Amino acid sequence: MDIEIKPLTKDLKNDYLFFFDNMTFDENPDRLKCYCYDYHFTGIVETCSRETSRSSVSNLINENQLRGYLAFDQNKPIGWCNANDRLNYQRLLKDYDYIDNPEDNVCSIVCFLIHPDYRRQGIAEKLLKRIMADYSTKDVDYLEAYPKKVALSCEGNFMGPLALFKRNGFKVNNEYEHYYVMRKQIK
Repeated sequence: MDIEIKPLTKDLKNDYLFFFDNMTFDENPDRLKCYCYDYHFTGIVETCSRETSRSSVSNLINENQLRGYLAFDQNKPIGWCNANDRLNYQRLLKDYDYIDNPEDNVCSIVCFLIHPDYRRQGIAEKLLKRIMADYSTKDVDYLEAYPKKVALSCEGNFMGPLALFKRNGFKVNNEYEHYYVMRKQIK
């Protein structure tokens, strides 16, 4: 299997939308409406629909505000990782007390989504390694992730499994009731 990882650009918007349009969420059907827009949305979650999320992410991609990486198998999108400047995640800033030093330049990694047919094949690791490589040349102090403390299913571990981050040099920066804040210093 020859997996290619590409940063999300306007040119890949249709691939991104195709991936989410065709993704299955058997374990959590409520995520059908997400389109990885949740961390950008600050309204009442119950008012958000699949159509509004799709339209909103489309606009964010056009404005270069939604960033991350798509994984492809022979030009077919099969995975996604949402990685962006922490300050671009309005819900993260509003709902969580994760920011201990607002002066730090941080790239937050908030979501991994791998098509069920490709899970447990190292796709999330490939996405993370590409993020680490690309962000090592940017004006970023840390990569930061928020894995849950309790090991869940692949779909339930959408913020990434703790073991993935530990294997790749992330350290616990803070601990909360249900989550860790993991950091890897880049500079």
